[in-house]
Amino acid sequence: MAVSSSGIRGITTLLQAWRDGDNQALERLTSLVYGELYRLARCHMGREKPDHILRSTALINEIYLQLGNVRKTDWRDRSHFFGVCSQLMRHTLAGYARSRLYLKRGGNAQQVPFDENLGVPDRDPSGVLIALDDALNDLAAFDHRMSQVVQLRFFGGFSVKETAEALDISEATVKRDWEAAKLWLVRELRRGSKGGK
Repeated sequence: MAVSSSGIRGITTLLQAWRDGDNQALERLTSLVYGELYRLARCHMGREKPDHILRSTALINEIYLQLGNVRKTDWRDRSHFFGVCSQLMRHTLAGYARSRLYLKRGGNAQQVPFDENLGVPDRDPSGVLIALDDALNDLAAFDHRMSQVVQLRFFGGFSVKETAEALDISEATVKRDWEAAKLWLVRELRRGSKGGK
């Protein structure tokens, strides 16, 4: 995530201007963040089947459409922006996966066990994404910060340091939350795959 310090300040300034009603700020912001959003989208799409209906560019376009709904967010900085975009990407892909499985399986989306290392198995990534999305929603209700750590680290591809900066917590806290979240998610996904939820 290499953006110059002036670019970082520019992103924050443009986010605040856009929030405050400057419609041209989003256009200027787009030119500054597009490369990073594309990298983020490729990271998300890398977990999908090769024949997925969306491509990285289409996923970014979906996110731009959804950004209008979160325009009034109190944007703290660029990391906050990319974290929100990553979450929107996750929700978008989970929505597509739910819709595909609903049509494919008559609405009976089955949950698939998830690897302890939070790696998506090769078989049926749509089912895994749905199960993970549900588990992350449950985790957010249980421990919001921990779910944010997972969102940024796993879906956003953020480093420990970048996650700590984005959430304004220590790197040690990020590492602790990351380990605890992985254990919690594995337990929930296993329980869900056995029909325990």
